[in-house]
Amino acid sequence: MSRLDTTATVAFDGDNLSIPDVRRVAEDRARCEVAPAALERVAKSRAQFEAMVNAGTPVYGVTTGYGEMIYMLVDPSNEVELQTNLVRSHSAGVGPLFAEDEARAIVSARLNALAKGHSAVRPDIVERLALYLNLGIVPAIPEQGSLGASGDLAPLSHIATTVIGEGYVLREGGGKVPTGTVLREHGIEPLELRFKEGLALINGTSGMTGLGALVVGRALEQVRQAEIATALVVEALRGSTGPFMPEGHDIARPHPGQIDTAANLRRLMADSGLTVAHSELRGQVQAVKEAGTSVQRTDVYMQKAYSMRAIPQVLGAVRDTLYHARTKVETELNSANDNPLFFEGMEIFHGANFHGQPVAFAMDFVTIALTQLGVLSERRTNRMLNRHLSYGLPEFLVTGDPGLNSGFAGAQYPATALVAENRTIGPASTQSIPSNGDNQDIVSMGLIAARNARRVLRNNETILAVELLAAAQAVDVAGRRDGLGSASRAAYELIRGAVPPLDHDRYMADEIEEVAGMVARGDFLTAVAGAGTVLS
Repeated sequence: MSRLDTTATVAFDGDNLSIPDVRRVAEDRARCEVAPAALERVAKSRAQFEAMVNAGTPVYGVTTGYGEMIYMLVDPSNEVELQTNLVRSHSAGVGPLFAEDEARAIVSARLNALAKGHSAVRPDIVERLALYLNLGIVPAIPEQGSLGASGDLAPLSHIATTVIGEGYVLREGGGKVPTGTVLREHGIEPLELRFKEGLALINGTSGMTGLGALVVGRALEQVRQAEIATALVVEALRGSTGPFMPEGHDIARPHPGQIDTAANLRRLMADSGLTVAHSELRGQVQAVKEAGTSVQRTDVYMQKAYSMRAIPQVLGAVRDTLYHARTKVETELNSANDNPLFFEGMEIFHGANFHGQPVAFAMDFVTIALTQLGVLSERRTNRMLNRHLSYGLPEFLVTGDPGLNSGFAGAQYPATALVAENRTIGPASTQSIPSNGDNQDIVSMGLIAARNARRVLRNNETILAVELLAAAQAVDVAGRRDGLGSASRAAYELIRGAVPPLDHDRYMADEIEEVAGMVARGDFLTAVAGAGTVLS
């Protein structure tokens, strides 16, 4: 799906990892390296941490039990057993496995958190995760079982267990295989986990953050493709360009997302021969008024329905929500989010940076915003199919005999059903349930929030596919192909390259899936870019 540069190596330094970087490593298998300065910082931190422990300083999870069992003191001589038992006991995730790109994103997020240098792990741990990414060794990580505090314990344990040569990794082509088998094939010796390393590997937000990085990056692409679909519909229905004028956004109501969406719509329809300027509509109304009585009916709509007019306000708000989520996710990608944390010359920080509330809230916001994106798309589809709303198009875009043929009537149902399904996906971040003997008495459910957002994102691919197919059909039914602007023409031709016009009823499920796949891959962005329109 990624349309990003894959030539450069991604450097993990704990401070500068971006969502595009995560996508390059996860989706495109870009090579990664740990920055030398980060390795030096990690090594120095580890040496000072070990000196403190060996001097008898009590440290949670190093000289104590975990969670509710913090009152149990553990002799430092049990360091390997203590850390190994933690990883084994928490490798209890259930459900389907994360896809390969998702698992790679999660490993990337954990790698960068440890590279920050406050988790006090040995450089060997950081380098082992980087080696996995470069060799394509992908831990098999179950999707379910995280409470989002103390971080994503269960999914991250399934990464940590591969570090000690246990558990499973994904098999190329599907399924899983024992880790030990793959490590032996590569001549890699499992690592022993020393002071705090098991805890540092599993006690963090990298599950929700890694998955969230992919969801937010893909959602920003989905908004742009929704804008492409919008432009095609506006042209097919001969809509007005007035709602996209810069004055109404840049000056009157300068929300960044609203400004960006309006600008993109102007770019997409810049050379359209079908859209109508507001001044032209005003002139039509004036001509009718001068020729008639004081009150009269006209066929001129100076303003069209909200789904044709409030696009910058709605999609712009979706954009602003995603901008906020991008900031939160990238902040978390570059954070030390386990416990305890070590800072040179200072008291050990026994805190709760593992708590996923910032990411959980952000991902719930994404779910809400993407749900509304799907609502807007389905309402425009309905407008094209309803003969009372489509400004002169035939019912359900039927080209043959209505009644004998149903046209797009059936194709609308999955879009409407998926909008309803999206609306059933409520916020996860408010669903705290105490656990761990009430030690974890308020948790974020952040990974559930990220998975929810992913589900809506995927549903929207189908909703947008139905809109795009209907828009192309509307262009054909109205005979407006030659008037399309270059960007909409590129989108139209991409559709028509895979799906012919609907001249009589036929099996449509495969066609909807085909176009949904185009949306998922970002093909419409590539198409309009090839026509010279690059969207912000």
